[in-house]
Amino acid sequence: MVEKKSDTSHLYDGKTVRSSAPSRKKAAGRMTGSSEIPKDAIPEVHVPSMIESLFGGPIVSKTKFLPPDRVVQTLQMTAAIILTLLSVVTFTVTPVSGTAWFWLSDVINQPAIGALFHILLIAMGFIGGMYGIFQREQRAILISYIILILVTIRFAGSKVEFGIDLLPDGEIAQKLLLISYALLLVMYIELTSGIIRFSMLDKSIRTGEVYVMNVKKITSQYYRSLMITPLVAGFVALITLMINLIIPFIVGLLGSDSTAKRLEESVELTSVYGVALGTAVVFMIVASAFAVNLPARLAQMRENSSK
Repeated sequence: MVEKKSDTSHLYDGKTVRSSAPSRKKAAGRMTGSSEIPKDAIPEVHVPSMIESLFGGPIVSKTKFLPPDRVVQTLQMTAAIILTLLSVVTFTVTPVSGTAWFWLSDVINQPAIGALFHILLIAMGFIGGMYGIFQREQRAILISYIILILVTIRFAGSKVEFGIDLLPDGEIAQKLLLISYALLLVMYIELTSGIIRFSMLDKSIRTGEVYVMNVKKITSQYYRSLMITPLVAGFVALITLMINLIIPFIVGLLGSDSTAKRLEESVELTSVYGVALGTAVVFMIVASAFAVNLPARLAQMRENSSK
């Protein structure tokens, strides 16, 4: 059988068949469209605020992080505990007397307002710090820093006072409490900054931006430094504040008990002059350590022990 061929000529009746594509110029001339600029073609413009203009950029950048890993969670829990202790110690060692709000409440003869505002500031620092720790919000952490430091500033009087009367009145107990406040504040600042740093590092590793070898070694060294640094700082602060007891003790060991007794009762050693003398002694110790290249020797000993 002979197959019947299909005829398709009727499809082209009244039409002109071209061997090439139609002219683009003619098509462009006949095209009609809107003259509006597409929204995705307009770049986003950030108008800096007055503070950003003064400092040349944002003080604290806003960064999106991935869910926290084990290291970040450990730092968050430690920072929360330190912040809780810091808030309690801040309330203990900082009375409302001597602050600007105490002066204002005294002017209007409403001392309860000053005490309430003082407690409110500490509570704001605590709540803002907790929010910043677990949400990893750097602005909230910065506000917490400022509040917890501002609440300790005194504008009148240099006498050591405490917020509550249940604490011992001994000089050594007072200075140990002040040193603990300073150490807790420094540890809080270091831990919160560590949370942000390790969150950024974790994000870079998990997104493939960087490749870091032996992350466990980095974290273990950081944990070790977190334990060693407060001990060294506390020892230095103890020497600085206890210089009025250390010098008489040394003089007493040399055999001059009467001179040691006079030095214990010296007003200069218990004032800012004694703190300045203690600072000078500390700097001499630090300078001696660097003179014998002690940091490099310790680092070399640690490297040899790790091998």
